[in-house]
Amino acid sequence: MPIAQSTADLLSTEEVLSMSGLEFMQGMLEGRLPGPPIAGTMGYTLHNVEDGRVTFRGAPEFKTTNPMGAVHGGWYGTLLDSAMACAVMTRVPKGSVYTTLEYKISIMRPIPLGTLIECTGVVDHAGRSTGVAHGEIRGVEDGKLYATGTTTCIIMKIA
Repeated sequence: MPIAQSTADLLSTEEVLSMSGLEFMQGMLEGRLPGPPIAGTMGYTLHNVEDGRVTFRGAPEFKTTNPMGAVHGGWYGTLLDSAMACAVMTRVPKGSVYTTLEYKISIMRPIPLGTLIECTGVVDHAGRSTGVAHGEIRGVEDGKLYATGTTTCIIMKIA
């Protein structure tokens, strides 16, 4: 997944609206469309896309820690928001867009720096105007559950 380096690398609104959310997410996974700049900043990549399910993989680095040396809660939140909202995106029809309205996370345990994790978002509901999803962060090697989350997204018909 190539990460967009500038706004010139991002798709126009017309280009985004010309495909379904699933087509958009599959295009990113296949490297045909630019990935989100936040993924490069936070150190994660798109790993899998299915209808109603998206997985990212990454490992927290020192640059993602708080002043006490633990992985910052914002890293957990950003990953969960990305996975859950992108799962909703897979259900967004052509001509529509979405955005996160709210999300909540619960951190169960700290992720040791350098630990490869998988963050998966799964759609619970996707209607005409709202999408609801849940997600979790698990260690790839140890299978431990590190955090969970839920989200509500708004789906808006534009074209």
